[in-house]
Amino acid sequence: MPGSPTESRPDPAGSADAPSGQVAVARADYLWFVDRALTEMQDIVLVLGDDLANRRPALEGANSAFAILTHCLGVMEYWGGATVAGRTIERDRAAEFTASGDVDTLVQRTEAARRRLREDVGSLDPGAAPSHVRRDPHDPVPYTESQGAVLLHLLEELYQHLGQMELTRDVLLARPAD
Repeated sequence: MPGSPTESRPDPAGSADAPSGQVAVARADYLWFVDRALTEMQDIVLVLGDDLANRRPALEGANSAFAILTHCLGVMEYWGGATVAGRTIERDRAAEFTASGDVDTLVQRTEAARRRLREDVGSLDPGAAPSHVRRDPHDPVPYTESQGAVLLHLLEELYQHLGQMELTRDVLLARPAD
């Protein structure tokens, strides 16, 4: 099937863009996907407004949309700032899940985080080992090995949590059946 992962393709070895065994993605393309996830998350909290964005659905372990987006900003700060750019950061991960506040301020914080990530990936060396990551021999994951894999993990987290926010929004806006 064309475009499937099993389709036979020429080896990009020798390509100036992608050394053998690597996939090259333009920085602008990567950031486009990050921007898309962040824009959709911002749209969700804006649609929900201050009250609903801070409300947890009546589901065990559910988080508010405000908390989920706050957590994603922490993810960006840690994985982009600390592990790719090598910046020292302070993060209270547990507090991200209890965060609340006004949506306009959260949107402003999201815009600042978006700009900061653009700066952080400016220093990217895709094959270099990430900073501040402890490797666990019992749980080998690629994002402990390279900065390029860190950025894929960051993107994975954003889209996973975008889906969670979409469900949160849908549950909060659902009307009971007549």
